[in-house]
This record gives sequence, structure tokens and C-alpha cells, in this order.
Amino acid sequence: MAGNRQPEVNIGLVGHVDHGKTTLVQALSGSWTDQHSEEMKRGISIRLGYADATFRRCPGVDEPECFTVEEECPDGSESEPLRTVSFVDAPGHETLMATMLSGAALMDGAVLVVSASEPVPQPQTEEHLMALDIIGIDNIVIAQNKVDLVDAEQARENYRQIQEFVEGTVAEDAPVVPVSAGQEVNMDLLIGAIESEIPTPERNPDADPRMHVARSFDINKPGTTYENLTGGVLGGSLVEGELEVDDELEIRPGREVEEGGQSEYVPIQTTVRSLQAGGRDADVVTPGGLLGVGTGLDPSLTKGDALAGRIAGPPGSLPPTWEQFTMDVDLLDRIVGSAEGDAAAGDGDVDEISTGEPLMMTVGTATTVGAVTSARDGECEVRLKRPVCAEPGAKIAINRRVGARWRLIGLGTLQE
Repeated sequence: MAGNRQPEVNIGLVGHVDHGKTTLVQALSGSWTDQHSEEMKRGISIRLGYADATFRRCPGVDEPECFTVEEECPDGSESEPLRTVSFVDAPGHETLMATMLSGAALMDGAVLVVSASEPVPQPQTEEHLMALDIIGIDNIVIAQNKVDLVDAEQARENYRQIQEFVEGTVAEDAPVVPVSAGQEVNMDLLIGAIESEIPTPERNPDADPRMHVARSFDINKPGTTYENLTGGVLGGSLVEGELEVDDELEIRPGREVEEGGQSEYVPIQTTVRSLQAGGRDADVVTPGGLLGVGTGLDPSLTKGDALAGRIAGPPGSLPPTWEQFTMDVDLLDRIVGSAEGDAAAGDGDVDEISTGEPLMMTVGTATTVGAVTSARDGECEVRLKRPVCAEPGAKIAINRRVGARWRLIGLGTLQE
């Protein structure tokens, strides 16, 4: 189990549905996300599964055999903890692409899980790799999973397909580690690769705390009386700074308020009442891993993920709120990851963005739909249905409606 260390790095698990991401987390952490009984944790894993694992090392043993998640080494001695990581399990199903992209905002690196028993690439494998490429996550390890299901020749052929598939992408030089998550084979090799390829980012502890909110909920049971109500809870990750109990928080874009027939978003102010990280209560939390932040907010404001996609930090420190913005646009050469039977979508060329068309955009953990009010070569102006809080220069994943679903078509950069 993770023990009581707070995670210090978020590692995404990405790849096609059914390629074994969940089993891999189980093998590495000895737990899966929904086993925590604390109510705060319970609501967090549906959208973005999270599990913590403490990587350890057996002293006096050669690499890679020295790497383990067990507290006891095979010779009976105690292993030494290296660091605790949080695995973010991005949903593999294509309809959850926006969720995967919002999860990517919290990732410091990624493990791309590819099954050795199927041809490479499968549709979401390709789409997820494009998403990592677009968001700029380049610390990547490839887990070639299910090698126990194929013979040596097929494993080698699959390996060759993986190398060909990642050529020219952010994963071009990523190590490919053959594993069987189900049989727990080569977990030591995989931990060694993650330790060398996905470093803990340098963080500035003196920076203003900034939290990306991925979930929000009301943990009160129905019928709780007013005096026993617990304030609304935010779930997400701190990307910089440190957060303490009793800190003042501002949340942007905040909530929608109707004024004289017009609706506008106003920032919300509250205080931190409690903090939870790594499955336990904390007085201070640092970046990495998933946090539960208990607030003084009316729980009706936070229930049902009402505040997901927001940014929280000290009042006056947050980036601007945008109801419309201009973005530079870099389109993909073609639409990737079309599923079989999705003939309407095809693996077609990406047409230029046109004025009037709707786009779905993911900025940080926020997903919003907007209408293009003006499209020019290499840039476009968009009016948003729901505003977002973001720094100028922020990366925006752009999705277009193709056939029955939204497809990733390019990267936007928010202009000042």
C-alpha cells in the first residue's frame, strides 16, 4: 500500500480500452482507486481513476531486480522507499476523450499501455498518443502488456509495430518494457524505467498555490440537518505552491449568477476547512497526487461536479476569466483514431476551421464548447458557452464534431 507519504508526481496511464491499464495499476499499487472508504476519496475516481504507489528499492540488489512496491525484500530485509507516485487512469473509451485531455493537464509524465496481443495502433492508442503530443507531455514509458498471451515471434513483431507507430512523436525515444500486469511479470523493469524516464518536476514551494479542480461533490448524506452539514469538497491536483488548512481560496470562473435576465460568472471566495492527500488528512499539501479540499462552501454549489474545470488559489492570484478569446491554431494533418464502422469520420484530412462552427475545447481541466466568430489562417476567435480561467499562452486541445462524436483536430494557444 502507499503508506503515508504524499505523492509527489502524477503519472498518466493512457491507451486503448481493455489493454490492461487498471490491472497494471493494481499490480503496481496493490490497490485500486475505489477501495478507500473515506467519502471524500470515494467520489473522485469515477471520472479520473487515481491510485497511489510507493516505489521502493531493495538495498544490495542489482537493477532492475532491486525495484519493488513490497515493503519486504525477497531476502527478508526491509526495502527503502524511493518516492510515492499517483497514477491517473485516463479513460480509454473514445467518448471520454475530453476527460482524458482534462486529466492530461495534471500529468507530469505518462505510461502508454499497448497490448501485445492486438495489432498496433488501436484507435484510442493513436488518439491518446496524439493528445500527449499536443499537450506536450514527453516523459513517456511504453508498457507492452499481455506478453504472456503471445509467443516470442508475435511479441517481437508487436514490438516492431510499436517502434514504427511512435516514430516522429513525443514517444519516439521512450523505452518499451514488455510486461504482464495480470501475472505481475517485469514490474521491477517497469518501475526502473519510470524512475529513470519520469522525474519529479522541480517545484517552487514559495509560488502561490494553484489547484486544478477535476471533481467537486457534496459528501453529506440525504437528510443531514443544517448544523451537521459538511461544506462542499473540491477534488483535483495542486500544480504549484503549498496549500494549508485555513487558507483563503478564490475559485474561478466561479458560479453563474442571473442578474436582470443576464447571466454572468462571479468568482467564489471560501476558506480551506480540511485537506486530504494520499488517503489521509493533512495540514499542508504539496503538488503531486490527488487532493480532497474541504471548504466552507454551501454543498449545493459543489455537488455533481458543478465546479469541475475551475482553478482555485489565493484571492487575486488567479489568471483571467475568458468568455471569448483568440487562439493560434495548429491543426493535425489528419483526424486520428477513427473506430471501425465510423466510416463517416474516416481517417480524413482536417479541414480548416470555419466561421460559425462549434468546437469543443479542453483548457486545463475545463472542457467548454464555443462558436467560432472569426477564423483566419492560423488563428480563430471563439465565443464560449461557459467561460474558462486560463493564463495567456495556455494550450487548448481542439475537438470538432465529425459524424456522431467529437474528434481531436489540433492544438490552440491562447493569445494575450
